[in-house]
Amino acid sequence: MIEAVIFYVFGAVLVGAAIGVIASRNPVHSALFLVLCFFTSAFLWLLLEAEFLAIVLVLVYVGAVMVLFLFVVMMLDVGPGKLRGGFTRYAPLGLGVVALVVIMLGVLLWGRDGGLAMMDAPPRAPADHSNTEALGAVLYTEYFYAFELAAVILLVAIVAAIVLTMRQRSGYKPQDISAQVAVRREDRVRLVRMAAEKDE
Repeated sequence: MIEAVIFYVFGAVLVGAAIGVIASRNPVHSALFLVLCFFTSAFLWLLLEAEFLAIVLVLVYVGAVMVLFLFVVMMLDVGPGKLRGGFTRYAPLGLGVVALVVIMLGVLLWGRDGGLAMMDAPPRAPADHSNTEALGAVLYTEYFYAFELAAVILLVAIVAAIVLTMRQRSGYKPQDISAQVAVRREDRVRLVRMAAEKDE
């Protein structure tokens, strides 16, 4: 009973934070709402006895990925007007995706009478069970290619973020590292010889 209460409480917080991600006008606030989504998702992973996934979600996504997101958002300097410029144009597509997700959730939540085996509560793991070992065995055997594909996609996303931040800006003087390293003393310092003067 208490597990169901905890699940619904954290599920409500997760849904509210997800709405805050897309409804907030400030991109920094959206990123912080996403951090709250990750934390509540980690609690839900703990309810499923997936401690390793919960810790990785907090350490990797909150500790690394969200910091990268915040740096990118702050360096791009995207104004709220630009973010909301195409809202009405993409609103029908967004509403269609939301309706599809709601229908899928409805089938899963209210389709228990249809004999869906996936809706049964998973059995409790024994005390000596290691979900880290089980996850590694599945990840590097059955889902190895999907794992490598996800790594390549993340690498492409990092490169794209770097390219976006290195665009030309007005009034911005970029560094030329090769010119700075190749500079000579004669180019920077000029020695001037002057005759000594005596005070009368």
